[in-house]
Amino acid sequence: MIDITKLNNLAKARVLVVGDVMLDRYFNGDSQRISPEAPVPVVNVNKIEDIAGGAANVARNIAYLNGKAGLIGLIGDDAEGRSLTAMLAADGVESGLVSQPDLPTITKMRVISRHQQIVRLDIEQKFSPAHSQVLADKFSRLLANYDFVVMSDYNKGALHTVSRMIQVAKAAGKTVLVDPKHADFSVYRGADIITPNLTEFKLAGGDVSSDAAICSSARAMLQQSGIAAMVLTRSEQGMTLITADDCQHYPVQVLEVTDVTGAGDTVIATLAAMLAADMPLAHAVETANLAAGIVVAKLGTTAVTVTELAAKINKYLFSQGDIYQTPFDKVLKHIQFAKQNGERIVFTNGCFDILHAGHVRYLAQAKALGDRLVVGLNSDASISRLKGASRPINTLQDRATVLASLASVDWILPFGDIPSEQDTPLELILMVQPDVLVKGGDYSIETIIGAEQVISAGGEVKVLQFVDGCSTSAIIKKIQG
Repeated sequence: MIDITKLNNLAKARVLVVGDVMLDRYFNGDSQRISPEAPVPVVNVNKIEDIAGGAANVARNIAYLNGKAGLIGLIGDDAEGRSLTAMLAADGVESGLVSQPDLPTITKMRVISRHQQIVRLDIEQKFSPAHSQVLADKFSRLLANYDFVVMSDYNKGALHTVSRMIQVAKAAGKTVLVDPKHADFSVYRGADIITPNLTEFKLAGGDVSSDAAICSSARAMLQQSGIAAMVLTRSEQGMTLITADDCQHYPVQVLEVTDVTGAGDTVIATLAAMLAADMPLAHAVETANLAAGIVVAKLGTTAVTVTELAAKINKYLFSQGDIYQTPFDKVLKHIQFAKQNGERIVFTNGCFDILHAGHVRYLAQAKALGDRLVVGLNSDASISRLKGASRPINTLQDRATVLASLASVDWILPFGDIPSEQDTPLELILMVQPDVLVKGGDYSIETIIGAEQVISAGGEVKVLQFVDGCSTSAIIKKIQG
């Protein structure tokens, strides 16, 4: 399971990004007619937006994740290069861009109307080996300031000397990740991780006829190229991590794709940042997969914030259906992380034996009092003591699974297995330390278990009325005739 508390280590992540930087320029406007000059839409531009692209977007993603991001790349001595430099500085990227007066800054212009891309215009010329050598010299001077290196190759010429730069980085004890464009992966020999997409994998000779064939051919590539691991991005099929002794698949984590622009940048940036934050490789890949799911649901080149990623990880772990079985200390760490990010924690509890409309409305109202809802769920033994030997109707696992499907519920923690606990959630409340304690019914605040402790800690206690006519006991009586 992903340890979300590793996100606390992101501030110590020091990652140097080297590669092809570019400026993504978006012309946004409405389109309501066809041009009389040609059968094309006329877009009335009302907004022009510049965003860092390519290797610059990788560095920007790392900075958005609170990591220390350095960037080395080639730009032209032009307005686009100056715009890119200013944007990176504003995003907290330590820019080491090298200006070349004889070539333009690579610029990709997109015309967008009603959330649809109409056309893309590219301004670029490939940089020469001489240009790349200037970059390599700067790389050698700055390398000591970073622990991880990302080579972002878009085949625009900045990485003509990539093989030598990898050798220099490895000799200095750095971890090297590569987003490749060369069909011959041996160019990246010595790298720790390579992150091709399916098209790049196939061009390099990869067999995509089946999952087994992907794993087998990827391992052969890694051995031949002298690369330790591969993270293969497979679009709607998710991602696959291949090492010499393992092949693990991660399903796609997005319901609807809006724009895949920059998704590969987000993957390698998140992967590098998480590894630099001491997250194990498998969990770092899992997290990068979640980050990709966030970014493709947005329009245009964009970055993922720590807050967005933390929320996605929490929901993802919850969706696995075993949060309530996880050791409390790990779940409590996740709750604590949410608090550190300024989220308001709400706690309620109950049996929820047969989930009905009253429960759903009550939980939605409880969630509305804060940002995250923790549900204390009576164990089977606890319900039997409270309701009689014929209860519960549904087991703890089944009840938790149904609760997990509600958008209002973020975490479920069971209680009541030990009779001495007297079937109250007091111990849970003391561990969670919620900002808001919620109880349903006709209780007075003074009679609610845990109210005194929550209020003394600066929290609030709220009483919500149950929906009339909705109760598990009534449903059971009606079924029984």
